[in-house]
Amino acid sequence: MSGTITVFVKSPDTRSERRFDLHLTIGQLKGKLELITGIPVPNQAISVLNFETDAQVAGVLDDDSKPLGFYGLRDHQVLDVMDTNPSSSFTGQLSDVSQVQKFELSESEYQKRQDSVLIYKQRHKLGRFAEKKDEETSSQLLPEVNIPIGTRCEVETSEEGLHKRGTVRFVGPTKFAKSGIWVGIEYDEPFGKNDGSVQGERYFECRPNYGVFVRPEKVITGDFPVEDINMDDEEI
Repeated sequence: MSGTITVFVKSPDTRSERRFDLHLTIGQLKGKLELITGIPVPNQAISVLNFETDAQVAGVLDDDSKPLGFYGLRDHQVLDVMDTNPSSSFTGQLSDVSQVQKFELSESEYQKRQDSVLIYKQRHKLGRFAEKKDEETSSQLLPEVNIPIGTRCEVETSEEGLHKRGTVRFVGPTKFAKSGIWVGIEYDEPFGKNDGSVQGERYFECRPNYGVFVRPEKVITGDFPVEDINMDDEEI
């Protein structure tokens, strides 16, 4: 008898591949198996299986004085180590999750915590707490408008012979309208509708009743001189 043998060691809490000297006595083997399986030497009952799920026991290592080679083991057989007194060594309880007390937190308690993922997302405006842009503005591309601020202009009107002239002071989207571009104009005469602000939001500065907002298609830019004109009520 000489050499070593490679076997699988199986217990309620462990499974591993091990190599043992065939000269080891079963008593010495049990000392090594206690370190592997956690089962005390006096509690060990060692069966030999041909494979792990084999229902038939090929042998029993029941004589502590006999060497391992006495039992004619073959490589890759299984040493099934059982605990004859598991209540004293807690064998099998490491793999029994049914005995583990679960930590549960109610929804209301979770929302009160200051160290939760929920609070982190709220503070940093992530996920569903991110700031939402105006859906209409974000879903539509604003048209390009070539009306430089500061240029002279004339506003189209339906009244024949009437010219409304002024200076472009603002071009862009506004809060008083859900979509599109508006042009803010400071008229030469006090026939406007505002002072450059609408609904409490200021877009440019001008005297009261000199400001007006119109759509870009109603604006003609050019070298228009100042002209006295009458008021019109078609603009915003």
